[in-house]
Amino acid sequence: MSVAFRRDSDEEHLEPKFERPIAPGPNLVTEHGLALIDAEVARIDAALDQASEEDRVALLRDRRYWHTRQTTAEVVGPPAPGEIGIGSQVTFVLGGTERTVQIVGGDEADPAAGRIGFQAPLARALIGAEVGETVAFGGKADAIAIMHVSG
Repeated sequence: MSVAFRRDSDEEHLEPKFERPIAPGPNLVTEHGLALIDAEVARIDAALDQASEEDRVALLRDRRYWHTRQTTAEVVGPPAPGEIGIGSQVTFVLGGTERTVQIVGGDEADPAAGRIGFQAPLARALIGAEVGETVAFGGKADAIAIMHVSG
């Protein structure tokens, strides 16, 4: 058999393990978001004590990511009353459908649960607006009507 078709092991064909990407820009978080990051670092530290050597590689990679997010976190205070900012819960009408989202830091985002990161296009359109205003979104002027803001 030709050497070109011989494989010494499956290990050489595994995908390389890269570092987790970190979003560009500031790492703005809510108080709750910082608590989640702190909890994740603590969880990983506890798991490292009992991890096999194989699992340690992935855990150490995740620890580097979360430790970086922890040390670069900038806690954002609440926005002015009635103004939309990070930490706000916003009810709005878009395309005839009423929706409610909370604007949070990137690591805290979970769109399925109604939490969107401040970097998301929808969040960028909403930030700075107030109840009763309409804002542009998706290339349409007055696409979003702000109904209620809290938080």
